[in-house]
Amino acid sequence: MLKERMNTRHLVPLLLTTSFFTTMITTLAAPGRWELLQPNIGISAMHMQLLHNDRVVIFDRTDFGQSNLSLPNGQCRHDPTELALTTDCTAHSVEYDTVSNSFRPLTVLTDTWCSSGTVAPDGSLVQTGGFNDGERAVRVFKPCEDSTCDWVENQTALVVRRWYATNQILPDGSAVIMGGRRQFNYEFYPKSTATLSILPFRFLSDTKDPNENNLYPFVHLNIDGNLFVFSNNRSVLLDYKKDKIMRTYPPMAGGEPRNYPSSGSSVLLPLKPPYTEAEVLVCGGAPFASYAQAKSNGTFIPALTTCGRLKITDTSPSWSMETMPNPRVMGDMLLLPTGKDVLIINGAGSGTAGWELAQDPAYTPVIYRPEAPAGSRFELQTSATTPRLYHSSAILLRDGRILVGGSNPHIYYNFSNVQYPTDLSLEAFSPEYLSASNSNLRPKIVTASPIELSYDKQFSLHFSVGLVDTTGVSVNMVLPAFCTHSFSMNQRLLILQISKVTTLPDGTYELAVVAPPSAVLAPPGYYMVFVVNSGIPSEGIWTHIQ
Repeated sequence: MLKERMNTRHLVPLLLTTSFFTTMITTLAAPGRWELLQPNIGISAMHMQLLHNDRVVIFDRTDFGQSNLSLPNGQCRHDPTELALTTDCTAHSVEYDTVSNSFRPLTVLTDTWCSSGTVAPDGSLVQTGGFNDGERAVRVFKPCEDSTCDWVENQTALVVRRWYATNQILPDGSAVIMGGRRQFNYEFYPKSTATLSILPFRFLSDTKDPNENNLYPFVHLNIDGNLFVFSNNRSVLLDYKKDKIMRTYPPMAGGEPRNYPSSGSSVLLPLKPPYTEAEVLVCGGAPFASYAQAKSNGTFIPALTTCGRLKITDTSPSWSMETMPNPRVMGDMLLLPTGKDVLIINGAGSGTAGWELAQDPAYTPVIYRPEAPAGSRFELQTSATTPRLYHSSAILLRDGRILVGGSNPHIYYNFSNVQYPTDLSLEAFSPEYLSASNSNLRPKIVTASPIELSYDKQFSLHFSVGLVDTTGVSVNMVLPAFCTHSFSMNQRLLILQISKVTTLPDGTYELAVVAPPSAVLAPPGYYMVFVVNSGIPSEGIWTHIQ
């Protein structure tokens, strides 16, 4: 059952039909707000990552020809192996400044098409794989304040080609790079004597079907240090150090595929003290026949409507299934800083991932509340007006907004005479917690940022707020995700333990907070920390733990 809201200020005359009345009220009352930030950044946002200087690295691919943004100072990229243009004077990556709402071109040297990424403990974006000359590349972007930094690449850093692979940061700060097209194995980066080879992972070949559906596997770091890996409709717990499967979970109910190109999405739900339980949520996807039907005869089968939850730490886990308000494939799932909400955004209502293989854009975001009573966990949000289909993305920003971009369901950039043109814009979706009506409840952290944290050690947060509920205050710690192809890699939210709340003489408040106990729960790196008061989060501040 969906929550419906009615605002009597918007009542209309009774001579209107009942259906019109209901539709108008629901539309006017839908929570959330959309804002166009940039009508054209020159590239389509296939991949996005927020860094700790509040700038977002965005990139597409290089093998389609010219973008709509020139490289600076007359620069050109010369690549004799490039499939489109061997000399290309346009950018295929940008750095977007979330504070000034501005962007600048960056230079990628090899093809980043359908690649993956992780942020290293020092805050550098480590981006891996791609297509053609980029299939074994590692690209590093180290953020800077003077806008002089750019991509640095090693074209042969990986052992094997990685196209449609998934990355996950590990407790030691390295990354595992899992799978990819025709790669039933995994490897690690950075490279050392111990990580120069690949490790076989038969599970990825076992879950490949005639349409693949094992690409961009969902990988989550479990609280025991092992990796939960979901591919197609099955999942296992992998001890990546010993290359050993520790547990095999029941197949997801219904048996339909959820990974690329059937492209559902997944999150590890927020981790709570004492951090003894972990639960995974998987939503959406496409029926098995969708890819073949859309590709062979243009028949677009409705996407899946179901979500499944699995407590991966239970002794006898089973999938708990729920039904979304509408079908969705290629949706993105984001953990919101409230610690109680999952946003489902972007995608399509029918078809599958791939060139022009989807219809019925999913304009309406949905918030899923895991702790709400069963049957009332989904809430429709204000609809967008821009289709965000294949190759779109969405990430959480430090101010609580959602940055949304991309959508290019065509082999090349195509802006005319097609149903869904290539989109080069950036939008922001502001959930209801950012509405003016909540301003009196919204905390403001006055502690200087960034804060250096130590595992299992106490730190202080000083904040002000208009109206406080000291029993309803929480502190949440969010690891920014690398988003592409409907999966936000490395996404993680921890609810931290508050040991003391102190009211100060000036009417502000001080929290004594305990950092996560270990790097297994919170791998080293930069996190956003939010104070939440009665369900309303503050703007976050940056913290660093290592």
